[in-house]
Amino acid sequence: MLMGKLIVIEGLDGCGKTTQINRLPEVLFEKGLDSKIISFPDYEDPSSTLVRMYLGGEFGDKPDSVNAYAASLFYAVDRYASYKRHWEEYYKNGGVIISGRYVESNAYHQMAKLPEKQWDEYLNWLYATEYEKTAIPKPDLVIFLDMPVEVSTAMMTSRYSGDEAKKDIHEKDRQYLSNCRKAAKYAAEKCGWTVIGCAENGSPRSIEAISEDIAKCVFDAVK
Repeated sequence: MLMGKLIVIEGLDGCGKTTQINRLPEVLFEKGLDSKIISFPDYEDPSSTLVRMYLGGEFGDKPDSVNAYAASLFYAVDRYASYKRHWEEYYKNGGVIISGRYVESNAYHQMAKLPEKQWDEYLNWLYATEYEKTAIPKPDLVIFLDMPVEVSTAMMTSRYSGDEAKKDIHEKDRQYLSNCRKAAKYAAEKCGWTVIGCAENGSPRSIEAISEDIAKCVFDAVK
């Protein structure tokens, strides 16, 4: 089989990730490349039930109400089910997969719950569990869209028209999001992610400028 390419787009909530992911297929098509978008958690599938319960606060109303390892397994099950049911064949026949979030989301959302001295141990466990034990595909490229928390939280507030009740337990906790950004920068350096800055002087960069940066990285990875 001719394995495809897996491109992962990561970033904290409010960074414009979904907008950028939805632009990519058209950009790739112009270069003669077919692609398929997947996204995690897969809220439309029963495989995300535990994730939805966790984010909805059914196990506690704070992110650390569920420890990093247990929460990671909720997401791991969702990813494995998605791979086996929805995109394994396409990927193994050479297709380009664009994933909004993937294993790497745990590398900052869950790692942020742990003391920094435990971060390397957690990363080793995470990658061994998902890429070696459950054996889902490894990404060919991970792009982290880096947005300062004060900018991303303002964008989320706008998205929900000021209704804070619509935010999940991650989105509501600004200190947690700051910890996640710190953890993401650590994981990006350690694991070789590509970081694209999405703000300048306290304001978001234009969608077009960010899209151009992403496209260049993706073309280099799939050519």
